[in-house]
Amino acid sequence: MEQSITCINCPVGCRMTVVLSDTGGFESVSGNTCPRGAAYARQECTLPERMVTAVIPVSGSAIPLSVKTSKPVPKDMIPAVMGELSKVCISVPVSLGQVIIPDILHTGSDIVATRTLK
Repeated sequence: MEQSITCINCPVGCRMTVVLSDTGGFESVSGNTCPRGAAYARQECTLPERMVTAVIPVSGSAIPLSVKTSKPVPKDMIPAVMGELSKVCISVPVSLGQVIIPDILHTGSDIVATRTLK
């Protein structure tokens, strides 16, 4: 089975063809111009991951807090991560980089603040 994808690691945007086995395992990639493209193709076709960004309410502040995952989480877990974030409300002060939720849903990724609120 072949799958065509575009690499998003740099502005070149290599158009790549990925060959997968009948069971969905990675077999080969062509069209990439660097090793990062090959790694991206393997990841994207076997276990896609994404950074998650969101805002959460802050008690005592009219401004919501922007947060993100500290590293990508499996794409199929994004709705569950967003569900956990919908349950959170924190209080000021919050510092840039402060961990809001450690190891969210056992993904190994923390939810961290992307700004300071006083």
